[in-house]
Amino acid sequence: MNSIVPKITIRHIRNLFVLFAIAAVAFIGGVEYSGRGGTLGRDLPTRVTVNRNVPENVDFAQFWKIWDTLKTAYYDPGKISEKELVYGAIKGMVSAVGDPYTVFLTPSEQKVTQEDLSGNFDGIGIQIGYKGRDLAVIAPLPGTPADTAGIRSGDLIAAIKDEAKDVDKGTDGLSLPEAVQIIRGPAGSKITLALVREGEDKPILVEVTRKTINVPSITLKYVGDGTVAHLRILKFGGETKAEWDKAVQEIVSKNTSTIILDVRNNPGGYLQAAVDIASEFLSTGTEVVYEESNGIVLERLKTTRAGKLTDRKMIILVNKGSASASEILAGALRDQKGVKLVGEKSFGKGTVQEPRELENGTGLHITIAKWLTPKGTWVHDNGLTPDTEVKDDTETEEDEQLQEALKLINL
Repeated sequence: MNSIVPKITIRHIRNLFVLFAIAAVAFIGGVEYSGRGGTLGRDLPTRVTVNRNVPENVDFAQFWKIWDTLKTAYYDPGKISEKELVYGAIKGMVSAVGDPYTVFLTPSEQKVTQEDLSGNFDGIGIQIGYKGRDLAVIAPLPGTPADTAGIRSGDLIAAIKDEAKDVDKGTDGLSLPEAVQIIRGPAGSKITLALVREGEDKPILVEVTRKTINVPSITLKYVGDGTVAHLRILKFGGETKAEWDKAVQEIVSKNTSTIILDVRNNPGGYLQAAVDIASEFLSTGTEVVYEESNGIVLERLKTTRAGKLTDRKMIILVNKGSASASEILAGALRDQKGVKLVGEKSFGKGTVQEPRELENGTGLHITIAKWLTPKGTWVHDNGLTPDTEVKDDTETEEDEQLQEALKLINL
């Protein structure tokens, strides 16, 4: 197998290390979907006037000149697809906004995104996002090929190689949907990632064999002397509520009074799912999060039901893989209930994306707002700083963060 490292310049690798050293956890990541349809439940104007005039100082004729030149001068016209040219033009327009989470999706990319939120797909089991403009691992999912191969939260993905797909490229300029589509693949196939990791002086090559991934949303175990519920939320997806309700029912039936809520390595998902789960611990009508755009508050999301766990003693575990919806949940419970956070500073992703289905199976994910905690904290690029900071030593099997939470919750 030929190395994929030569396709990444030494200058680029050095730049990645500098970025990692000065902003270890202050980066954009995760995907936070509104999950509430096109209007987000708000009243919108009945008429929207769009100016279709060509902006001043923009030579739109150049677009058609290049279109015609490609059609007439390219050496292999059989390889030119008008549909792909249009998709490419739209992708370029959307990416020019400069927000890596505002993206146009082709039909195949749209399908991959929908599979990801359902939790069932063939791949290696990592959630990815951005560190600045560099592709990064938010978190490996527990028990997946990525986890087994030693891929870690915070690793930068500098290059990807897949011989079966004839892909051997660096990740500069690669959009999130494009990266996901490359990394996904049939079970049993292999992919190689070149990873840049803090503390390592050269890229790490990791070959991973894909398999079918079925990611649960919720796991429940009992720790300590068996009287503490270790309730872990792995993602906020479409099936989260049913799994959550089942776990809560068990906690209630056992009359468990102490909970360690674990959102470590949870990259987010649907915003509404985070609000629903926060409602389990808060009284009706309590604000969980609010959305703001251009300095205007768009909506304040509040609990709408009586929670079943409002009187439980609890602590929340977070780390640098806790992003978006995880941060909404942790931030709300700390602001409104005084719940202590234990672990490492969270990812720091404070924007909301709205998925819109378009014609012919295409889609648009557009950043519509930033979200803030009830006390007005915007976590973007900063994350949530734990009340008690504890690093998890990956060289040992002991879970130092969980053990610290047990100590504190039993004081």
